[in-house]
Amino acid sequence: MNWKDVSIGAAVGLAAGVLISKSAAQTVSVSADKVLNDVKTQFKKQGPIDGSWIQMNPEEHEVMGVKNKVYRGGISRHQGSDLEQFEFIADSKTGTVMDIYKIS
Repeated sequence: MNWKDVSIGAAVGLAAGVLISKSAAQTVSVSADKVLNDVKTQFKKQGPIDGSWIQMNPEEHEVMGVKNKVYRGGISRHQGSDLEQFEFIADSKTGTVMDIYKIS
């Protein structure tokens, strides 16, 4: 084996490492603020909302063995004289709402 072969192998290995590193860094999460604004926009189509919240740091959520990082949040609104409160879970990578449920 000569130095030319070794240097070509090292260059190929370095290039592959850089490409793998860049592709791994591209798994960026959607911001919690964007997720909350999207949910609020959908709720506002049915009427005004009174309040909203979201956890800024994603947490691990498991359903039937499948683990995801999710944001948890909530929306409150008045429907007539009744206060309705909802909580939601959204995937932190895509921003897709996975579940919405009424809590009161």
